[in-house]
Amino acid sequence: MEAMNLWLGGLQVALRPENVFFAFIGCVLGTWIGVLPGIGPAAGTAILIPITFGLDPVPAIMMLCAIYYGSQYGGTITSILVNVPGEASSVVTCFDGHPMAMQGRAGTALGIAAIGSFVGGTIATIGVMIVALPLAKLALKFGPPEIFALVIVGFTMIVGLTGKRLIPALLMMCFGLILALVGQDPVRGEPRFAFDVVDLYDGFDFVPVVMGLFGISEVLLNIEQPVREVIKTKLSSLIPSKEEWKAASGAIARGTTLGFFMGLVPGISSVIPTFVSYVVEKAVAKNPERFGRGAIEGVAGPETANNAYSQSAMIPLLTLGLPGSPTLAVIMGAFLINGITPGPLLFRDRPDLAWGLIASFYVGNVILLILNLPLVGLWARLLEIPYQYLYSGVLLFCFVGAYSVRQSTFDLGVAVLFGVLGYIFRKLDWPMAPIILALILGPMAEKALRTSLEMSGGDFSIFISRPISAVLLGSSLLILAGAALQDHLRRWLTRQPPTSPKAA
Repeated sequence: MEAMNLWLGGLQVALRPENVFFAFIGCVLGTWIGVLPGIGPAAGTAILIPITFGLDPVPAIMMLCAIYYGSQYGGTITSILVNVPGEASSVVTCFDGHPMAMQGRAGTALGIAAIGSFVGGTIATIGVMIVALPLAKLALKFGPPEIFALVIVGFTMIVGLTGKRLIPALLMMCFGLILALVGQDPVRGEPRFAFDVVDLYDGFDFVPVVMGLFGISEVLLNIEQPVREVIKTKLSSLIPSKEEWKAASGAIARGTTLGFFMGLVPGISSVIPTFVSYVVEKAVAKNPERFGRGAIEGVAGPETANNAYSQSAMIPLLTLGLPGSPTLAVIMGAFLINGITPGPLLFRDRPDLAWGLIASFYVGNVILLILNLPLVGLWARLLEIPYQYLYSGVLLFCFVGAYSVRQSTFDLGVAVLFGVLGYIFRKLDWPMAPIILALILGPMAEKALRTSLEMSGGDFSIFISRPISAVLLGSSLLILAGAALQDHLRRWLTRQPPTSPKAA
């Protein structure tokens, strides 16, 4: 009942005309970002952070969150129409969405994706409302040792769940921690690692770094890609038939459940619930051979899981201050820029923002449904924008955003430098999520570590003598051990020579 009363108060905040307006703008921009292949939600959110500088924190954060979950659906359009995922979580949709388009059922695929996203997002938001308050109350009991251990869990989950080589992920995290150390010492107030460069006395600003790593590097990568032809779709075919509804309803229910619970775990990429949903749908299907040839369940399940995940993934960010993906790390940076620290104190000190944001998820889901069903043709036409104009605009946004933070040409150089580094890292297939997470959480980890050691007189046993911190640190070791074992097993399997058939 307490959560319901708080949510109703938050709904009044979310339904204020100015907040609804900015949520609408966020949904439009998010869908646009998702539609345009190669930009991605992390880069798009980072590019658009500067437009929130003149806003109050509540509409600013609501708009950025709407960009986040709006982009989750926007990527579906390109997956279905041109077989090019607008962002990573839409890769699975290509498997059956594009074959449906080739069969003249593009409208049906887009329609069920929009409906599934609405259902998954709405039900997941109810779950967020139920889970957020108890988790925030539990987190209020955390002291500096527990906070440090929690941040370590966030680091290890991002590193351990990158899905590829463990060593590059660890190196990227260390690189991010080194960047976080540049600036003023949080205790002594003296500059460190600035090398007498005045512009570095305040450290590397988050916005130029993320503009470069995600925005400029995306442009450098995607100018190498060929332009693909758009498949035209008829708006009259958006509503699925009775048989298709029957097949898709179970997939939507399963996708909602999978996406919601996976979003609660910090560090799980949005790609994972979509792939798991697809595997589950293929496993429970009576005719699994239909998958890959236009099975509507192969679109409904992953798309529902994707949107349910995007809603529930906000819980670790809001209650614990742990972003579970690069996009959420960017959003956390926007919180900090606006003077707001995500975590359990957010629900105590700024309940209007915390519950208004949760309530705005309902508003955003309704806006997305209204936007996406009748306006599919309009979104598809955005794909016809010449790339030379599109990426020129993206670069302009990146440079304006980097400069507008401190009106410093030094930040422009930082954005370019990290754009080149981001391009190199992507070419090497090294994950960049650990860099962003370490840059944001590094100061928090350092402060919690030093405060804990002051409490214990320099005795590191404080981290294992307190039950919660000991359990969290033990979980971090298990995550790293599991990731290392998985990485070793993958390497061992790839080295095995193929077995030759026996001679007859």
